[in-house]
Amino acid sequence: MGLLPTSVSHSNPAIPLPRSNSPAAGGSYAHHGHATSSAALSSGRSKGGFEKMRKMLGKLVRPSRWPTMDFELAAWQMTYLCVAPRRVYRNVYYHKQTKNTWARDDPAILIMMIGFLSSAAVLWTSLYLHSFSPIAWAGLALKMVFRDFIASGLIISTLLWSVILARLTFELQYSFDVHTNSFFPLFLNLYLAQLILAPVVTRNNWVCLWVGNSLYLVAATQYVYITYLGYNALPFLIRSELLLFPIVLFLTLYVVSLLGFNLSKHLLEAYFSGLNSS
Repeated sequence: MGLLPTSVSHSNPAIPLPRSNSPAAGGSYAHHGHATSSAALSSGRSKGGFEKMRKMLGKLVRPSRWPTMDFELAAWQMTYLCVAPRRVYRNVYYHKQTKNTWARDDPAILIMMIGFLSSAAVLWTSLYLHSFSPIAWAGLALKMVFRDFIASGLIISTLLWSVILARLTFELQYSFDVHTNSFFPLFLNLYLAQLILAPVVTRNNWVCLWVGNSLYLVAATQYVYITYLGYNALPFLIRSELLLFPIVLFLTLYVVSLLGFNLSKHLLEAYFSGLNSS
């Protein structure tokens, strides 16, 4: 999504597609009116969406195209995803009107995320595993990039797309864009902050347990909330607040974990179990 800084309010008053307060008969998520439905169907055909995704991936794998990408805009988006995520989604509808796509047409933010994860792999390998093996670093980088970010993102975004947007033949790429946005604050919490706090959060006392478990709660809550904002920005969806329900589950598990289960200690041991010997 080629989003630009703006002072327009999040409610997008100029959008002629009001939300309805009544649930649709077809389920929890629905679209409004024949005009809205026709616009969504005609502008978001699967064939066009996959073609746009193919072109964007072509830019991603060809470094010669990188100088044409807007890394400054991507950096702006990443900053506001942490401090004011609503601003990132303010211009989604206007982006659709000007570029005829809801999804990003510039993979700069993907390249930056891959670079950040690869750098984090170097730091975890050297500072946590105390290893300077290129093989260990490469293995961890592949794990973080392809499993943690891309594979999990494809699973989550495809699941949400199939439940919410598939009947509108909406762009699957937009769902992955939402995942990318949601993943960045999680990355800062679990891949950077947790690395810095690893000597503390893995200790066997309650205060350290509380710090580590709170870190996971913040990361998971931010991921869910930014995902909700991404779908709430689509003017033809209703009851998108149901996407916030996992936060209730996370809070419940968090309270239970404070009775003595150290998330950081157990998850880090499991995550690096196959790499400690490298």
